[in-house]
Amino acid sequence: MADQRISWDQYFIAQSAILSTRSTCTRRHVGAILVKDHRIIASGYNGAVSGTPHCTEVGDYIVDGHCIRAVHAEQNALMQAASMGIPVEDSTLYVTDAPCVFCTKLLLQAGIKNIKFMRDYRNDPFAEELLKQKHVPLVQVPFEKETAEQIDLGQFIK
Repeated sequence: MADQRISWDQYFIAQSAILSTRSTCTRRHVGAILVKDHRIIASGYNGAVSGTPHCTEVGDYIVDGHCIRAVHAEQNALMQAASMGIPVEDSTLYVTDAPCVFCTKLLLQAGIKNIKFMRDYRNDPFAEELLKQKHVPLVQVPFEKETAEQIDLGQFIK
């Protein structure tokens, strides 16, 4: 019988999608996980700085079309790893949305070797150029209906 399990990429994209449900951003829910050797080493979702009001409580703080209240999911994943002393060099980022240019710079500086995303969200041409210069692939891993059906979370509902 053929292997019925979802692929590693689908598994980790699903994990980032589930993580995004913790987001407190009112504009877009984003989840990110850092993976090394098929193990999750850190995770993050977008939301306000710990101990400060969230967008869901006080609204967005928009400057130049961007909410600056929220810390991005990728940033939170990198900070979680740093706070725990976990090296992230040569790991892979799985994220619900393609990283912005600022997160791309942080990820490259941290030594991330692959970036895999689910939704293509306003990719920045400079971010794409930086990824090419550093030979870091940016690969879309769509969350397909078949994957959602295979996960079948309904089986756990009473």
